[in-house]
Amino acid sequence: MSESIAATGQMELHHIAFLQFTGRFAAQNQRSQLVLRKLYDWTLSLASHRHAAVALFLIAFIESSFFPIPPDILLIPMILAARSKAWRYAAICMIGSVLGGMAGYAIGHFLFDSIGQPVLNFYGYSAKFDQFRDYYNEWGAWAVFIAGVTPFPYKVITILSGVTSLDPVIFSIASILARGIRFFLIAALIWKFGPPIRNFIEKQLGLVFSIFIIGLVGGFVAIKYLI
Repeated sequence: MSESIAATGQMELHHIAFLQFTGRFAAQNQRSQLVLRKLYDWTLSLASHRHAAVALFLIAFIESSFFPIPPDILLIPMILAARSKAWRYAAICMIGSVLGGMAGYAIGHFLFDSIGQPVLNFYGYSAKFDQFRDYYNEWGAWAVFIAGVTPFPYKVITILSGVTSLDPVIFSIASILARGIRFFLIAALIWKFGPPIRNFIEKQLGLVFSIFIIGLVGGFVAIKYLI
C-alpha cells in the first residue's frame, strides 16, 4: 500500500485532471497555486492514514460546498492500494459527496449572502450566475447532473440550487445519479485494469464524461423542440 501511495504522491500538480477540477482558481496567482499545492499534498497524504475511509468521506463532503480539491485525488490511490475495497470506497465517496451537496444547497438557501456569495466569487462564477438565474430552475436538474459527473465545480451548482430553491427531491436524485456514475465508474475502471488505467482516469476521463453529457443533453433538447 505504501508503494502505491508514494507513487501517487509524485504526480505533478499540473496534470490535466487537477487543472480541470480546480478551474480558474489555480490560474489566479502564484500565492493561490501555493495554497492549492499544500491542500493537494495534504489531501493526498490522507490516503495512507489509518482512518483513510473517514478522511475520504469528509473530503467528499466538504468538496461539495467549498473545498477546492476533489475527492477523486484521494479515491484513486486508495482503490489502487486495495482494489478489493473499490466498491466500498466508491460508496463512501458518493454518500459523502451527496450529503455535502445537501449542505451546499442549505448554504445557498439560508446563508447565501454570508457564505454562498463569497464561495461563488472565489471560484469566479458569481457574475455568470446572474446571467442564467432566471432559467436555472428549468434546467437545474441537468445542471446538477452535469456538474456531478464532469470536472465542473460541483460546489458551485449545489449553492446555486439552494439560492434558486430548486426542488430538493430533484436536486437529491440528480446528485445521487451523477456522483454515483462518476465514482463507481472510476472504481470499476481501477478494479478491472489496475494501475495502467490511472493515467487515462486522470487525464482523459473528465473529457469523456463531458463529451457524453454534451451528446446526452443535446439529444434531449432536440427531442424537446422537434417533437
